[in-house]
Amino acid sequence: MSEAGAIQGDLFALDSPLLTEVRGEQSLMAFPFFALSKGKWTKPLAYKTDTVSIEIVATAKGVATIYDKEVLLYIASLMVAKLDAGVGVSQDFYFTAHDLFRVTGVNGSARSYARLSDALERLQGTQIKTDIEAGGEGQAGFFSWLSEAQLHYSKTKAGDKRLKAVKVRLCDWLYRAILRDRRVLDYAPTYFQLGPIERRLYEVARSACVHGAVEVDLDELRLQIGYQSALKHFRYELKRIADEDTIPGFTFDLIDVAAATDKTRVRRNAGAGRVRITPRPLLAST
Repeated sequence: MSEAGAIQGDLFALDSPLLTEVRGEQSLMAFPFFALSKGKWTKPLAYKTDTVSIEIVATAKGVATIYDKEVLLYIASLMVAKLDAGVGVSQDFYFTAHDLFRVTGVNGSARSYARLSDALERLQGTQIKTDIEAGGEGQAGFFSWLSEAQLHYSKTKAGDKRLKAVKVRLCDWLYRAILRDRRVLDYAPTYFQLGPIERRLYEVARSACVHGAVEVDLDELRLQIGYQSALKHFRYELKRIADEDTIPGFTFDLIDVAAATDKTRVRRNAGAGRVRITPRPLLAST
């Protein structure tokens, strides 16, 4: 068979459609690997604690964003579905853009296809370095989310391009994390309707509240979701989101922390505080 014939044959061995819920790897939920932006973000990103270090470097196209992450969530969901079915998995995935758009709630306009192309380029170009181990192994150097990303087209009789399938090769780090660690959690169906900050708040809550409610320092939460503006701005945004109660499955409560200035006075620091994240009780089925 010719190379062209082999490629054409591969196009029909699709991993889509996705027939199960969307699921994601827990480390990608917990930590800020993506820019909280719809537009272009070219500044480096970093996150460092006593136990976790993450460094993100952009290319000319910018850092992969929280919206580009939809592609990784879709691929991870395909991979987990195959593992659950006892089917062997490789790092290569073929799927249709139409099914990706169906799952993520995106219309199939020409603009959506252009955005997908840009997202794949950023996922392939963004460089990540982290000391988080995956599958019992660590990596000292940089890697990208996708080591390969291709859009396969056919041509109509009029000569117009028609997208047939998307081919990607998942990076070793994420592939090992899903295959060996299997620390994957399902996503709420309404996740893709949320804004960027709300998405990250949901992900942090989903990864942290596996065993019940948690409390976290306000500034720690700001850093964990990857919010780049000042703490007072984050507090304002978090209060708005908490009041609107828009995070599926979780409530967020701001808890002020009293700051003593001397022996006789106690003041409230507008930036200080903690956040209590509480899972909502599951409604009994009828």
